[in-house]
Amino acid sequence: MSSYLVTGGAGFIGSHLVDALVGRGDDVVVVDDLSNGSREHVPAEAELVEADVADAPSLEQAFQRRRFEAVLNVAGQASIAQSFAHPERDLRTNVTGTLNVITACIEHRVPRLVHASSMTVYGEPEAVPTPETAPCRPVSYYGVTKYAAERYVHVAGARTDVDLAVTSLRMFNVYGERQRLDNPYQGVLAIFMGNLLRGDPITIHSDGRQTRDFVYVADVVDAWLRLLDDRGSRSRVYNVGSGRETPIAELADAVLAGFGVSADTHQVERAPAQQGDLRRSGADVSALKSTGWRARTSFEDGMRRTIAWARAASR
Repeated sequence: MSSYLVTGGAGFIGSHLVDALVGRGDDVVVVDDLSNGSREHVPAEAELVEADVADAPSLEQAFQRRRFEAVLNVAGQASIAQSFAHPERDLRTNVTGTLNVITACIEHRVPRLVHASSMTVYGEPEAVPTPETAPCRPVSYYGVTKYAAERYVHVAGARTDVDLAVTSLRMFNVYGERQRLDNPYQGVLAIFMGNLLRGDPITIHSDGRQTRDFVYVADVVDAWLRLLDDRGSRSRVYNVGSGRETPIAELADAVLAGFGVSADTHQVERAPAQQGDLRRSGADVSALKSTGWRARTSFEDGMRRTIAWARAASR
């Protein structure tokens, strides 16, 4: 049995990772301050330490629990809009929090760190699909903090005075069960579903032709676990996406259809583009596919599962 620490393990992506690790028989400690995550998402087989990664003393308590084979660093503030509204919080959680995790890994001689980065590090990409070799020119405060955190991780991994193998995953638009439906700033699919469930209008910013690469959470978990166990992935950065661009207007139509309504019966509003929004986003996942990974869930099937969950969760 291997022991792992998962930061942000009560949140959307983190809790799915915890479930998968527990399901294969691993020992798991979760660190989460429960500001966005839910205690209910942490399985009974995992130990929850309620702590803020940006608070080094409280994070230290978690690292004292076990000798960990690896840390999966998923904790973070994940809203572009909130990064502009509260840049100090974004910096504190995404950069200071990550630096605290790195420091604790070094002090406790954890040999492996897998880190959650983001496609926002690219900014408005020169080419789509976008490979990992593309220039990183983030256009949002959130993207800046994610890129800074990623660089801290890889500089730590390159240090000759410590033994820490690192990998970063630049995740595109992850969707699926457990994404919060009451957060108006995070995850366009979850926002649209929450709007429908509350009877609120759906708002499409810009002309709706802007694209995103939606990847189902189970496929993301598969990527994390594959790279966690793959020694050849160390010191590398990987895109995690579906490789498919979906226009936001098409997403809105799919959500309406999934709930059995149409734009004729549910109000769809238009608004200006939001600060930091990208025009196009699509992942080149060639590097990840070279490890044997594939995005096995179609957009249609993933949407069906996610909408079924959202309906059940709202009852």
